[in-house]
Amino acid sequence: DTARQYRESFDVYGTKKSFEWTLIEHEPHVIHTAKKPEPEIPEKVEVPDYAHLLPEPIQRFTLPQEIHDAEHLSFLQGGGHGGSHPHLVHEFVSALQENRDPWPNATQAANWTCVGICAHQSAVKGGEIVKLPAFTLA
Repeated sequence: DTARQYRESFDVYGTKKSFEWTLIEHEPHVIHTAKKPEPEIPEKVEVPDYAHLLPEPIQRFTLPQEIHDAEHLSFLQGGGHGGSHPHLVHEFVSALQENRDPWPNATQAANWTCVGICAHQSAVKGGEIVKLPAFTLA
């Protein structure tokens, strides 16, 4: 066991702005903006829900909801990764129905994942440059 509340999250760091997912459930996320006076650099922000962009029958899945299952204890589920799961599933199913590549497609997803893996390898190696594999350059 770990003395830590469960969280699905991501942080994004850049030279002008950085986004940090909340560390405490039900608290706002934080955007840090460079070149502001020190006390103004972090700003608490609420991330909007974009359920309205989905078909009505699946809009509710962007937010947590209580699940009642006779075989398990009741629990809160849904809204994973800020409500992105139903958007990703909707895009994937739409791509199948329309006979097209989804967005992101397999190459884009592999590229994004690879960048994170290479960044981690670089950090483990003390900041050594880790080159992206050739497939990411296509």
